[in-house]
Amino acid sequence: MLYEITKGSVSLGGETILDHIDFYIKGREKAALVGRNGSGKTTLLRLLAGELSPDRDDKHHDSGLWMARKTSIGMLSQSAFTAEELAQTVETLVMEGCPSDDPWSEEYGSYAVEFGRIFAGLGFTRTDMSRQVVTFSGGEQTRIALIRLLLTKPDILLLDEPTNHLDLEAVMWLEEYLLAWQGALVLVSHDRFFLDRIVDVVWELRDGKVTRYAGNYSSYREARRKQQTRQERSYKNQQQEIQRLTALIDKYKHKPRKASMARSKKKVLERMVKVEKPLPDQTAIFTEPVIPAKPGPKRVITADKLKIGYDHPLKEITFTLRRGQKIGMIGANGTGKTTFLKTVAGILPPLSGTCLQGQGVSAGYYDQMSARTGSDQRVLEHFSKKFPLMPLQDVRKVLGRYLFSGEDAAKRLSDLSGGELSRLYLAELLQSCPNLLLLDEPTNHMDIPAKETLESAFKMYGGTMLFISHDRYFIKEIATSLLIFEEDKVLYYPFGYEHYLEALRKEKERGADQKAAILAENARIVQELHAVPDRKRMQSARLNTDQSYTDWQLQLASEALEKAAASLSLLLSERDHLPAASASEYEENCRSWKKRFEEKMSDYHDLCLVWYDKYTDYEYAFYSYRE
Repeated sequence: MLYEITKGSVSLGGETILDHIDFYIKGREKAALVGRNGSGKTTLLRLLAGELSPDRDDKHHDSGLWMARKTSIGMLSQSAFTAEELAQTVETLVMEGCPSDDPWSEEYGSYAVEFGRIFAGLGFTRTDMSRQVVTFSGGEQTRIALIRLLLTKPDILLLDEPTNHLDLEAVMWLEEYLLAWQGALVLVSHDRFFLDRIVDVVWELRDGKVTRYAGNYSSYREARRKQQTRQERSYKNQQQEIQRLTALIDKYKHKPRKASMARSKKKVLERMVKVEKPLPDQTAIFTEPVIPAKPGPKRVITADKLKIGYDHPLKEITFTLRRGQKIGMIGANGTGKTTFLKTVAGILPPLSGTCLQGQGVSAGYYDQMSARTGSDQRVLEHFSKKFPLMPLQDVRKVLGRYLFSGEDAAKRLSDLSGGELSRLYLAELLQSCPNLLLLDEPTNHMDIPAKETLESAFKMYGGTMLFISHDRYFIKEIATSLLIFEEDKVLYYPFGYEHYLEALRKEKERGADQKAAILAENARIVQELHAVPDRKRMQSARLNTDQSYTDWQLQLASEALEKAAASLSLLLSERDHLPAASASEYEENCRSWKKRFEEKMSDYHDLCLVWYDKYTDYEYAFYSYRE
């Protein structure tokens, strides 16, 4: 055991934040603190760091803090640098923490190498080391403070929202770094994907209490739901038993022949260990399908040589969005994701090419501006006016499913936070039942319960989705395939986000070209996907014309894809056997090989899209015939 709190309480401003909690850290545990905003997560971190002291408790003599000898604790301070430190260069400031002053010592060298590795991993360049700290933005200064903290290697590392101010690449790098961290870790984060990858223990803070759950964040949520269900069932059964016993006691307590029985039942009632009434779950989980009012066409959006942009083209995209697909768009800021979404929604005109909606498409569009309103209407009144034919009781029920129940439904729109306004607008959007949702960062500024509520709704949504999000957990849960926006092109990835990350990881281990490794790895999976129903099993069924035609088309596409995959595999095998009579000849051969490889990879990628297009045609025709 490294650290332990026994019956600890903390009060701030006369309000009890932590109420007689038991908390501990042992070994190399990586623990997360979770709970709603204001539940005391940061207060507990400050208590662990020694910035706060527990309240005096004369009733519990065993209460207090215990820490193993020589245990060091490091926490990122909110005021990271003094005025004197801000005037220093990053290199000077960070190297002050080196345990050795001798630049020729092994200890100094190791420290400098580790500094450079972390500095680059968190998104800085070598030239940034010579800049003064004051010249960096607030978010960049926080990253520099994090680097300095990581280099101290405390036994217990305390991090409060460490992924703030980091781009996706830096977040992924920090994940790997913390996975290899040799000490204990306690962190607060709203990035659930980050928590899933890092932590093995979750402490939930709720109403001043803490509860420990083993496993990562997803394991905690599953355990929490099961516990909630069990407690609700136990409480309901006990209340029924209490009512039964109370009725018997009231009925027979004044009857001489039954009085002893009534007294016996009263004793049973008095000795009964009461089950606490469960607190309502902070997340509302959708269990019923959200069905669009109209199914819409098979091909929802068709973009052909579509050039998007404002004054000049950002990208050229050829793409088909099919009914039922839920496609997440990922990529760095400025690569054209929002521009493409607005073009699909009809807000921006194409610079050239075509972007057509299928007949019968009813689209719902959301971005951060959609939810803005200056209205003083109350939530219940506003929602009722949006759906005037809906009975008031049903309006309350629907709002409750989106976490607007009780007092929340009586709030004025002008008093709602940005996240609450977004949630209300998305509730209106889903309730209107369009068959296409176009969403730009739908869960921004929302707390975790709100995100999970909407995730469950989008999972149950039976229409088509095209969305942008930087929330990796949301992408993982919702997206069935991806559009990857890069500097010079847009790639369609027909698999989910976790598969994409695994492909990236394998590619990194191989050290080859990123897109080459991703697509080459997919060759086997594509081969499995194109295993259509066996002809022998279908000979007994008379296929319609559409089915026969699409079957033939799919076979042609499959054969072309197989040839491209074989050619690509052959070329990959040549890489390790390039002629090398001299260094210059070897370099020339490498350049030539890379050029051929990129050409074949481009062809393979295009054939994958053609195959997928034919496969969905085949699937549609086959099941239409079956029906």
